[in-house]
Amino acid sequence: MIDREKIEEAVKLLLEGIGEDPGREGLKDTPARVARMYGEIFAGMDADASVPLAKVFSVESSEMVLEKDITFYSMCEHHLMPFYGKAHIAYIPEGKVAGLSKLARTVEIYAARLQIQERMTGQIADALMEHLAPGGVMVVLEAEHMCMTMRGVKKPGSRTVTVAVRGVFEDNPMLQERFFRMLRM
Repeated sequence: MIDREKIEEAVKLLLEGIGEDPGREGLKDTPARVARMYGEIFAGMDADASVPLAKVFSVESSEMVLEKDITFYSMCEHHLMPFYGKAHIAYIPEGKVAGLSKLARTVEIYAARLQIQERMTGQIADALMEHLAPGGVMVVLEAEHMCMTMRGVKKPGSRTVTVAVRGVFEDNPMLQERFFRMLRM
């Protein structure tokens, strides 16, 4: 649960800490704005991926389903700076498929938390395995991290790619290659 009062107080202290006057005209409402923004950015803290993944449809096919280029925004837990990019999700249905928007909602739930990309990739894959019980799942996240582009090594445009494979994707290089070919389509 987001505590807006604590966030507002923290933002006031931060502003003072960097030498600003939290009472000046342009900053008076900043603590409240930041608190509201954090409520939105971290809405996934209390969200459960089982909710969107509960809406399923029966199918007879076991052909790969791929949802690609799902835009996400998240916050790095190490520097409290954004990272953002695209998620690509494939799974092999075994009797049921999720509505396509439900995959994007699952990504949003895990992105709307303090995160590291590596964990988020696995959380998405594990949620799909648990709630859809597919033959397998493959998740790829590509992201730019502001902690790498604005500070530290300052390498804008660099992207981090993480992959999680579960089930039949783990031991089937041909299936993995098909996934990557479909990403290029």
